[in-house]
Amino acid sequence: MEVQEIADLITTKEQTVSVAEADTCGLIGYMFSTVPGSSRWFPGGVIAYTGGLKQSILGVSDDLYNTKGSVSPDMAIAMARGVVNVTGTDYGVSVTGVAGPTGGRSGLPVGTFYIGLAGPDNLDVAERIQTDAGDRDGNKRQAAQAVIDLLGKYLSGEA
Repeated sequence: MEVQEIADLITTKEQTVSVAEADTCGLIGYMFSTVPGSSRWFPGGVIAYTGGLKQSILGVSDDLYNTKGSVSPDMAIAMARGVVNVTGTDYGVSVTGVAGPTGGRSGLPVGTFYIGLAGPDNLDVAERIQTDAGDRDGNKRQAAQAVIDLLGKYLSGEA
């Protein structure tokens, strides 16, 4: 889905979205901000590249971090829910993964990401995706697009 479509859907609903990004390091926020007027529906987010920020800013518990790891469906949901709590938006999206070129501490293959969505009515969703770009930048871009597609699916009622 194109970012402009997200803007149209979320503006029509008079709702807002924030981002919690690990490996994409602000790419999703940047993509949202390319739409003129995005400040009406996108106030910002958190780049939580290290575990310490996931915990101290997003409120991820030490227990979750230590038992499930920084790259897991539980972490993606906790990050998305955490950014909603921090920003007060209707929706929060998140991404955490292994961008490459080598595997991280998680032991997961390069290109493995978990994307998350938190929203109204206790909406908490996580999906595992596997990117195949072959390089770090491409993996980040594919993961960012997957987050946008996930949000679009829920905003459009396709989920």
